[in-house]
Amino acid sequence: MINHIDVSTVLRRTVCDLYSNLVTRPTGAAVRTEIESQLAGVRGRTLTVIDFSNVNLLDFSCADEIVAKLLLRFGCSADGESVGTCDDTEVPPAHEGYFLFRGLHDAHLDAIETVLERHGLALVAESSAGAHLVGSVAERERRAWEAVSRLGAAAAEDLARATGQSVTDARALLEALARRRLVMRLEESYVAVGALGGGSRAATHPADDRSPHSEGGASE
Repeated sequence: MINHIDVSTVLRRTVCDLYSNLVTRPTGAAVRTEIESQLAGVRGRTLTVIDFSNVNLLDFSCADEIVAKLLLRFGCSADGESVGTCDDTEVPPAHEGYFLFRGLHDAHLDAIETVLERHGLALVAESSAGAHLVGSVAERERRAWEAVSRLGAAAAEDLARATGQSVTDARALLEALARRRLVMRLEESYVAVGALGGGSRAATHPADDRSPHSEGGASE
């Protein structure tokens, strides 16, 4: 399933109709709570596009409340420790959530990169030039993710051939990226999150979880 959430729409609905700036921690907490409520009833594997295109300002506290805490709730830290709680709220175990962040400009990224580094987190950001990783990422992880993106889908043997490393090392990297929700495992292959979300710009059509390309019904 692919969902699309326009952060500016959530902001106007939860804080103020004419507001387009994400500043102060209470504002960020209110927006994140609304996003989490939209995802609360979702089960199975989902990709959610978090769209900042119409947000003007994003301060450090809102970056922490929205971006970092969403990733902490659904993702995994850089050291491989599974993360599944935020503010003492457990994640429903049946929900395997992935995020693609869209519409981030330089001012957004200054705040986001700071909080990601602080928490040891990484995300996939989408721009007109394509998808790329932001945050706390080892160089070997970045090279592996970029190779998977170029290949479209890759098993450990494919990544090993593309990067000149052993199959064992390639498999370990793919598993680490999957734990961090930067790639999605589909049977024996892995697909980069940016590749999964590339067709969702207008879309926001949910995809059936058997395939990243099969469409379902309407989304948010």
